Amino acid sequence: MAAALAASLGAAVAPGLSDTPSDALRAVPVAPGPATATDWQAEPHLPITPRTRAEAARIAAVLAPPADFTRPEPFEDKPAGAATARFVPNADAFSHFPPNLPRAREMDFKLGNAIFRKLWVGAPSSTKGSDGLGPLYNARACQNCHIKDGRGHLPQGPDDSRVSAFLRLSVPGGPARPEIPDYIATSPDPVYGAQLQDLALAGFLAEARMGVAWAEEPVTLADGTVVTLRRPSFAVEDPVHGAPHPDLQISARVAPQMIGLGLLEAVPVADILALADADDRDGDGISGRPQIVWSSEFDRPMLGRFGHKAGNATIREQSASAFLGDMGLSNPLFPFPFGECSEAQAACRAAPAGQEPDVREGLEVDGLGLDLVTFYSRNLAVPARRDLDDPQVLRGKKIAHDIGCTSCHNPKFVTHRLDGRPEQSFQLIWPHSDMLLHDMGEGLADNRPESRATGREWRTAPLWGISLNGTVTGVESYLHDGRARSLIEAILWHGGEAQPARDAVVALPTPDRKALIAWLRSL
Repeated sequence: MAAALAASLGAAVAPGLSDTPSDALRAVPVAPGPATATDWQAEPHLPITPRTRAEAARIAAVLAPPADFTRPEPFEDKPAGAATARFVPNADAFSHFPPNLPRAREMDFKLGNAIFRKLWVGAPSSTKGSDGLGPLYNARACQNCHIKDGRGHLPQGPDDSRVSAFLRLSVPGGPARPEIPDYIATSPDPVYGAQLQDLALAGFLAEARMGVAWAEEPVTLADGTVVTLRRPSFAVEDPVHGAPHPDLQISARVAPQMIGLGLLEAVPVADILALADADDRDGDGISGRPQIVWSSEFDRPMLGRFGHKAGNATIREQSASAFLGDMGLSNPLFPFPFGECSEAQAACRAAPAGQEPDVREGLEVDGLGLDLVTFYSRNLAVPARRDLDDPQVLRGKKIAHDIGCTSCHNPKFVTHRLDGRPEQSFQLIWPHSDMLLHDMGEGLADNRPESRATGREWRTAPLWGISLNGTVTGVESYLHDGRARSLIEAILWHGGEAQPARDAVVALPTPDRKALIAWLRSL
């Protein structure tokens, strides 16, 4: 089926357009013109072969909204195109490589998985391949936060683990970024940095503890059903270096699921920007904006794609940031052995590092290790859809379109054609996200800006695999901070631009609401 799709679309996919045809064997790229360091729409992370004008027209037809809701659309059962994995309803549902991964690269995927799961230890250690943790950190392994490659969750009680959730920290003001339009300057807390570290090696004290308090808020639906929402409030408890800055901005985050990241990375910038409507010129109440971030990997502004506020442009930089911030591990992009320790934390900065001159390029995570984890993260497969021809699911799909859910949760894209990356190259994908920033209202606001994202804006979360999160991790947990315990709770938290769609769900008759949830559970 994926081959049939490729044949129906034609060949090359990329931001520039050409009248010269191309195919997988005979690519005729179009020079995109000189790109300056301020050109945030450039895509230096992707080996692109441009699409032709004729191909662009065919792709537009494939991406058009459905007119018939009595049957599934072509290829809708494969949300990741040829990279779609078999549906396996168990805890390993998010941990498979795509079936179109070349056999020669399977070992790279497995090695990346091994590093992703590896437990790091403090330095000095006889285990020179795994030392350098901390001395302050949030987790000892990537997998500890991204549980079975799925989502994290908030602690339910005072003694519960906080390892898959953490607090971002900042204070207003800081250096300007004139290269980024509408940039909102912030700085790390002068003592506690940009992320609260709640674990520490022996001989050190963790910075503080993430405090969570809950307030219940009942919501009555039109049919009389009462749904109880939980509103969390967060605090920095027992800080060891004194009170944080008085203007501290706190944002709680849970680790997001890992599936389909490489496909999101391969979506053309131009196709994402085509969905943006910052001034709501079409009057539909939806005004998505692209996130623009500074890339340490390419030393330039780029479109943000990853993270709850789209704070990173590439999977490699997202991985490098996590090594540094979550585990205190130096790497090629962030070669700081003290991790998140601020200048005010002298003992932390003076601690032994896991950097030996002839081991791992003098880093705690060398270039090869970072590349393997990036490859693994890029290639975690999306499970196949199920029940998509069920009449209730089809009814739910129509309701989602009718009430405006798909205005932000854009169903589908076609990825770039990429040289040497067949797993993500030229695939029709169904992430149900526009990858843009939206004002989600005061109820979900963290009041902490990130690059140009305001304290009320969040990136539209992809919906693929959403109903499997509880199966994978054992806990149903939705939204950026994991406050929602069910899909209906997650919907009811929507506000701002999503308020009309949220209110429409409240007003739905019981059968229609159940159909909408059935559609979500089929994704």
